[in-house]
Amino acid sequence: MNQVNTAKLDKPIEDKRGERRERLREFQSQLLERMQAARASDVISSNQLGVMIGQTRYLLNLREAGEIVSIGQISHVPLTRDWYLGLLNIRGNLIGVVDIQRFQGQPGAEINPDCRVIAFSAGLAFNAGLLVTKVLGLRNVAEMTVQQNPADGDSAWLQQSYLDSNNQTWFELSLTNLIQDGDFLHIGL
Repeated sequence: MNQVNTAKLDKPIEDKRGERRERLREFQSQLLERMQAARASDVISSNQLGVMIGQTRYLLNLREAGEIVSIGQISHVPLTRDWYLGLLNIRGNLIGVVDIQRFQGQPGAEINPDCRVIAFSAGLAFNAGLLVTKVLGLRNVAEMTVQQNPADGDSAWLQQSYLDSNNQTWFELSLTNLIQDGDFLHIGL
């Protein structure tokens, strides 16, 4: 039987993983720089952070969105609703992680390597974050078409819907309004 030298096989896999990690770090660094530049400029209202939650595209105001972090160890909190995933430690600060899909009564998000947690901005003074399926980068809503109907009349935190040049629908999610929603504030059973 031929024996394969596993050291030679493992090296390319490790190199590829290292390259992927490096590209991801570069993307996150560039995105952070762009977000900080957009916060400092006058066009902040037109530039928003695009994210996927499940199969739905959302836009988050840069003044409301804080740090973007990989999913680490989320500590389950007993006697909480199923959409409240638990607590995550971000640089010594505990934030509650919410699966907004499940909060809306849909099946829970599938956690995979592309998933991130978007922490709420420190300006909101609310230690929470949303689980997102994928971060899509900055989007300019000035280049999108406003839809006739609001995204969802029952949810004040879903502000407006837009159609981009690729005929993809985006929903503007207001974190400020979300933290004022009575159901969102009551995480206990």
